[in-house]
Amino acid sequence: MIKLSDICKTYINKENSHDVLHHVNLEIQDGEFVIISGTSGSGKTTLLNILGLIDRATGGNYILNGENITDMNDNAHAELRNKMFGYVFQSFYLIDELNIVENVCVPAGYAGERKKERNKRAEELLKVVGLGDKVHSRPSQLSGGEKQRVAIARALINNPKIILADEPTGNLDSNNSRIVMELLKKKYIEGKTIIMVTHDPSLEIYATKIIHIVDGKIEEIKVNNTHLHE
Repeated sequence: MIKLSDICKTYINKENSHDVLHHVNLEIQDGEFVIISGTSGSGKTTLLNILGLIDRATGGNYILNGENITDMNDNAHAELRNKMFGYVFQSFYLIDELNIVENVCVPAGYAGERKKERNKRAEELLKVVGLGDKVHSRPSQLSGGEKQRVAIARALINNPKIILADEPTGNLDSNNSRIVMELLKKKYIEGKTIIMVTHDPSLEIYATKIIHIVDGKIEEIKVNNTHLHE
């Protein structure tokens, strides 16, 4: 379970400061499909980055599975990131010089797993996302939808408990968006916790909980009892 208490985030430069999140309080239970919605600049991606230990809050407390991880050092946060979280980004962030198996394996390499084992699991995950016939392809040979499916496989390589997705359909057409959302739904049904940022209200049917952010504050938390579970 995740619990955020009184989370604030301020970015400071030499000339001024900019408050992005204001006293955010939030609980996310294991196995939920959470969508964070809001307009551009509302603070939703900053909140996702704090949840995923990519960024740190400037105030408040972060409790993960009953442990206060707020003041852990960077190495401890990095270890938790690799163990607990998988990340899917709007811009894919694939490495052009690597084939897609090698791209999927990147997080497993950080975890110190042997190459043979991680390559085998990467190929299995690529089959799961419908790319089993393209394991030797490079990112430049794939469509946008295929690249995002590679990114989902990469997010799953360390078998994380929580998948964080930042606008995962933002660069995709409607058909590829549906494929990506169905893959995320499948992982939710299998017991993963999904936390996704989007500005597309049509995707809210996938969520068990919808968090709407306005100007760095949670304006509404809505429980969705009609989410797609089957």
